[in-house]
Amino acid sequence: MKKFLIVGLGNIGDKYADTRHNIGFKIVDEVAEAYNASFETEKLGDIASFKFKGRTFILLKPNTYMNLSGKAVKYWMDKEKILLENILVVTDDVNIDFGTIRLKAKGSAGGHNGLKDIQEKLNTQQYARFRFGVGANYPKGRQVDFVLGEWNKEETSLLIERLPTSAKVITSFGTAGLANTMNTYNGK
Repeated sequence: MKKFLIVGLGNIGDKYADTRHNIGFKIVDEVAEAYNASFETEKLGDIASFKFKGRTFILLKPNTYMNLSGKAVKYWMDKEKILLENILVVTDDVNIDFGTIRLKAKGSAGGHNGLKDIQEKLNTQQYARFRFGVGANYPKGRQVDFVLGEWNKEETSLLIERLPTSAKVITSFGTAGLANTMNTYNGK
């Protein structure tokens, strides 16, 4: 049975729960809820798993904080013997309009510290990412405050519509493959 590691990036703790930077956690939470999977705290993160169409999906929310996410990804990838091409990292992106989905097969970290650490620990940029646009509605020099800030009312109401679509991206990645998923969801 094929296994997939779906990594939602975020920071642990109530202080960060509803911030833009934690959209990765929010999306994997949505997937877990849709498939009745429960998270349990294990080594280096919270883990949930479910089976869908003959595949096993392992959801990971690293508890290492964003900047050290690579340690958790590497550990669970090795522990579960998951191939690099079966990893999908879900993260926020300020360079994409709010709510827009963009999947990529590889690429640079683009200034994202969580992706930088994963790239460093895996020693490659060749892993799939699912970037969820949070927009760039912040004054120059205030990016950190923006991504660590909470969603505004309008964003919160729009997230309710975007999260189910984001959950479908995850299962599509495992069942239809990255290329088909990119064709179906990129820019949506």
